[in-house]
This record gives sequence, C-alpha cells and structure tokens, in this order.
Amino acid sequence: MISWRKHYKRGLIAIGLLLSTSASIYAQGDAKNGEKLFKANCAACHALDKQLIGPSLGGVVDRLKKEQNLDTDWLHKWIKDNKSLRESGDKYAIEVYEKFNKTEMLPFPNLTDQDIDDILEYTTNPPAPEPAAADAATGGAADTNSVAALEAAKKESVNSKIILISLVAIGALLLWLLLKLQQLVKLQQSEELSELNANRAVSLGDLYRKYHYVGKGVLVVLGVLAAYGIWNWLMWIGVYKGYKPEQPIYFSHKIHAGENKIDCQLCHSSAKYGKVSEIPSMNVCMNCHRTISEYNGKYMEPGKDKAFYDGEIQKIYAATGWDPASQQYTGKTQPVEWVRIHNMPDFVYFDHSQHVVAGEQAIISSHNKKNPEAKIDVVCKACHGQVDTMNVVQMANDFTMGWCIECHRTTEVDMNNGYNKEYFKNLHDKLKKQYGSGTKITVDAIGGLECGKCHY
Repeated sequence: MISWRKHYKRGLIAIGLLLSTSASIYAQGDAKNGEKLFKANCAACHALDKQLIGPSLGGVVDRLKKEQNLDTDWLHKWIKDNKSLRESGDKYAIEVYEKFNKTEMLPFPNLTDQDIDDILEYTTNPPAPEPAAADAATGGAADTNSVAALEAAKKESVNSKIILISLVAIGALLLWLLLKLQQLVKLQQSEELSELNANRAVSLGDLYRKYHYVGKGVLVVLGVLAAYGIWNWLMWIGVYKGYKPEQPIYFSHKIHAGENKIDCQLCHSSAKYGKVSEIPSMNVCMNCHRTISEYNGKYMEPGKDKAFYDGEIQKIYAATGWDPASQQYTGKTQPVEWVRIHNMPDFVYFDHSQHVVAGEQAIISSHNKKNPEAKIDVVCKACHGQVDTMNVVQMANDFTMGWCIECHRTTEVDMNNGYNKEYFKNLHDKLKKQYGSGTKITVDAIGGLECGKCHY
C-alpha cells in the first residue's frame, strides 16, 4: 500500500514537472518585445493568421510540436541559420525549403536566444491591441477628416444661402425702383401727351438714323468682344489644369509618397534615364503588395475606410493573377486601363531625364526662390505640384508654351556643376563683361528659347 502511494506521488510530481516545462515554452519570452522584433524582422514575409511568402506563424511552437515533435531548439537553429540546418541533412528543414518554392529565408545571426524566445512568445500569445491605439489606427484620422469635411460643407451651405438671399434682395430692390419710375413718368405726363404717345408709331428707320453712331459703336464693341472670346477659346484648347480623372484602381499618392515617403523614382524609374516617365507596370506594385494584402495605415481619406482600401488591393491581385492564399501566380491576368493625365502634343519634344538629372538643382532652386511659401524638395514637384498631398493626382499647371518659356527665362543654370562650369566658361565671362560681374546664366541664354529645341 505504501509502495503504491509512493509511485502515485512520484507520478503526480512527474506530471507537474512536465506541465510546468510545457508551459514554460510559451511563457519564457516577452510578447510585447517579440511583437516589435516580429514587425522589424519577420513581417515582410510572415503573418500570424495567413500565409505570405512564408507560412503563417500563429501558434507555430505548438504546431511544430504536434506535427513534427520538434521543440523550440529547432526553431532557434532555423531562424539563426536555416541554410546550415538544411546542409546538415535535417529532413524537415529540407521539406520546408522545398514546399515554399526553394525560397531561402534570410539568416538572423544577430538575434539572441532571448530575442527569438520573445518572438515565439508573440506568435503563441500575441498581446491584445491597446484600445486607444486601435481607435487611432482605424478611426481617429477618419473622424478628424470627416469633421473637417462636415465643417467645410456647412460653411459652403451658409455661403450659398447668403448669396441667394442677397440676389433675391437685389432683385426685389430693382423691381421696386422700376415701379417707382413708372409712377413718376405717369405723373409728369398730361392726358393729351399720354394719348399722343400711346397712338404714335415709331419706325426702326427713324431710330437708326437718329442713333446710328451709337448702333455702330455697339456693333464694333460686340465684334471686338466676340473676336477676343474666340481667340481666348482657341488659346486654351488642350489646357486641362485641374484635370483629375477617376482611375480603374484607386491609388492615393498621399498614402504612398506622403505618408510612407516612397520616392517618386521607385515607381517612375524611367523619368531619370529616359524621355518619358512611364506608368509603372503592375509588377512594380506587386514588389510591395505581394506581402501587403490589407491596409493598416493610420491615414484615412474622408469617405473611405479600411474595407475600401483592401478592396483596391484585391484589384491589383486580380490584374496580376496573384492568389494570396497559395502565394502563387495563376497566369490569369487582366489589363488595367489607366487614364492618362499628362500628355504632351506630338509636335512637342520633352525629355524627362534632361530636367530630372541635368536640371534638378537649378529647377529646385529657381522654384523655391519664386515660391518661398511652397518650397519643394523633389524636382518632380516643380511641374507636377505637391503630389505627395494628392489623393487623386491632377494636372497642377497649364503646361502651355508660355509657361515653359517663362521657366526657361527665370531658371538659372547650375554653375556649381563641374560640367556646366567648364562648358559655359566663355559664355559666362562674356556676359560678365557685358552686364557686370553679378550676371547669371539662365536657360534661355544657352538655347532655351530656340524653336528647334522642342519642335523638330
């Protein structure tokens, strides 16, 4: 009887030790620190609740124990140097590598054992988001923007009512004055004169002979106004400042270039090396959105919500034939019919690289001198406006010949550039002698006004 009780007690102690050891696997790290480390090192390829480039990592410790009977020591080896683990002949390491298209995971030798334990604790027991932070991430910005939009709408409505009431009052005043004038005229006329005026017939010929100078003058003025109107209309054909068409996939430059500080040339790469700044292909979008399948930013445009942005990301997947569940391309693609905004006429030659590379510093400096209240840091903004603040890109300038010529007349050539300093040395010396030592070389002085530079 005593022997049985001893074995029973020993069994309870062993079970207790086993449970405490098992629990310690999940409680040996700091989940909050693990969340920071996960976002910094793992989030590009992994998520807790779905497969991205790599498998989902939610509950990976428990899953690995149940399916492969492997503990956290294996995960430590895999995270620090998965290549060495595969080369050692580890069967499961090779299986994972083969399963995910032989995509080699980056080694993380810089992570300490405690760092990895923190990450694993986060994958096992992720901390609940703080209510204040969650509210700010989902609704704070949207609420602020909505309130601002509502206030603007109220002001506009009040202004409209004031204008309408003013117009009605002016109309009523004019009508009252007209009635009073009619009464005065009637008082000043005798009965005989009123009867005579009522029966008298006046011919158009008499009126014309009497007032022909006035008539001719009016016709001349109308002719001049008509000619000016036609000329002005012709001059503005093809000028679409403010044009901002709706695109098949909603793309907010404010979110990408403004909130996330993405360089313009990451997407419009040919602007630096070619004549045309092309529309980026959908593969460029997929460089980021292969792993970014939902919008978790703080900024929300008024009238838009997270579901809207997530839906637009799904349009990218449909266009490229990307299956986010299997993390593979299906081959079923759809063309995206983007609406072009900026389009130079065929008879105009414009080279982006010449302005973006050779003229970059000169254009930025000239723009900031002329517009000290709206300085720019990227040369693209000189022509395209503050794109990083636009939810929907619009044509920010006239893009007329006069607009271009004015820029060439006021933009100074960057003489700090070694090439320009040597190439235009003689011209600069000549201008100094002619106009004084303080003279500057502007683009028009080096051929910026020659017709053949843009039309040939």
